Amino acid sequence: MKMYSMLLVCCMLSGIAFAQSKEEKAVAAQVESLRKAMVDADKATLEKVSDEKLSYGHSSGKIEDKTTFVSNIVNGKSDFVTIDLSEQKIAITGNTAIVRHTFSADTNDGGVAGHVKLYILLVWGKEGGQWKLLARQAVKVPA
Repeated sequence: MKMYSMLLVCCMLSGIAFAQSKEEKAVAAQVESLRKAMVDADKATLEKVSDEKLSYGHSSGKIEDKTTFVSNIVNGKSDFVTIDLSEQKIAITGNTAIVRHTFSADTNDGGVAGHVKLYILLVWGKEGGQWKLLARQAVKVPA
C-alpha cells in the first residue's frame, strides 16, 4: 500500500511539472496555426500570425521578411506537403515567448519533392493580447 501511495504522489507531481500555463497553451496554439497555414498555403492565417517586422531565417542562411515569407508559401516556391513538430519546448518571459522544436517536413518546392529535418527557434511577441511571430531561425540537424 505504501508503494502504491508513493507511485500516486510521483504521478501527480509529474503531471504538475508538465502542465502548461494558459500563455504556453496560447503560444502552442499559434505554433499549430502557423504549421497548418504553411501546409495549407493559407495566406490570411500566415499574415494574421506573423508580425509586420517578421525576420524568417532559413537553414541555408536566407532571410525573408513577412511579405516574402507569405508570398513564397502561397505561390508554392516553399511548398510544404507535411510538417511534423516534435520535442517542443516553450519558455515565456513577459510578452516574449521562445519556442524550440524539431521540424520534419515533406516538401515539393518548385515541383521538386524533398524532405527536411531541422531544429527551429521561434520568437513570439504578445501584441494586443495576440501572440505574433517575430522571428524564426532554422538550423540543420547535425548528422
